[in-house]
Amino acid sequence: MLPTFVIGLREGLEAALIVGIIAAFLGQQARRDALRQVWLGTAAAMVICIGVAIALQLISSHLPQRQQEGLETVVGALAVGMVTYMIIFMRRHARDLKGDLQGAAASALAIGSSRALVVMAFLAVLREGFETAVFLLATFHASGDATTSWLGAVIGILLAAAVGYGIYRGGIRLNMARFFRITGLVLVVVAAGLVMTAFHTANEAGWLSVGQGQALDLSWLVRPGTPVSSLLTGVLGIQPYPVWLEVVAWLGYLVPMLVIVAWPARQHLRVGTAAAHPAHQES
Repeated sequence: MLPTFVIGLREGLEAALIVGIIAAFLGQQARRDALRQVWLGTAAAMVICIGVAIALQLISSHLPQRQQEGLETVVGALAVGMVTYMIIFMRRHARDLKGDLQGAAASALAIGSSRALVVMAFLAVLREGFETAVFLLATFHASGDATTSWLGAVIGILLAAAVGYGIYRGGIRLNMARFFRITGLVLVVVAAGLVMTAFHTANEAGWLSVGQGQALDLSWLVRPGTPVSSLLTGVLGIQPYPVWLEVVAWLGYLVPMLVIVAWPARQHLRVGTAAAHPAHQES
């Protein structure tokens, strides 16, 4: 439940932030006509994303076992790629997101076009919704407990929508850099688990046969049907008998990504700026 809650909250909040900032700006400019179009575009994108999620689930459930494993591998790899890009992008741009969006909105209105803002909101929700659908589907397959996974995702998305509405109304302010760093650390761990799961299902699909020697015996810890097993396998992707390829892939993703996310953003830029302007420090 925790991984899908974080996924729903994180992905939902990214879309809610963009839509909320655009809507708040249009409200300040008294552009109610454009604001209605933004809401319609947002709703249309949500409907499309829900349709994509249902289609992926239906396709997966009607495939033979080996093909299901193959599809789970593809979905897992796609989810890892998406979440990795999203984590790195938001680490770089979270601080400036609001200013950049407001600048783009002002430029669009200055040339007399609100269509760009509607398209921006539509694409933001469509992109984040598609990423959410793929990431959640991969996490559902890994956890094996669809009920609690769906519950966590729905709670996360609803909370994200509430925060987005609060931003639109002007009553909620977030330290976005800190928020995305904390949730980024959680998602890195979840994504590393998906990496291990993807290598596991790739072997079961008959796609990989190298590095399949048993590396560890974790059957004493990862006992199927127990809450600990649900946490370790569903969240971290750890199998009772992990093989060397899975362990190397898990560590190869987890360690570098944790360093990237935890490393202070723009620290080197601030030091360089301070060195380039010593007069400002003295004054």
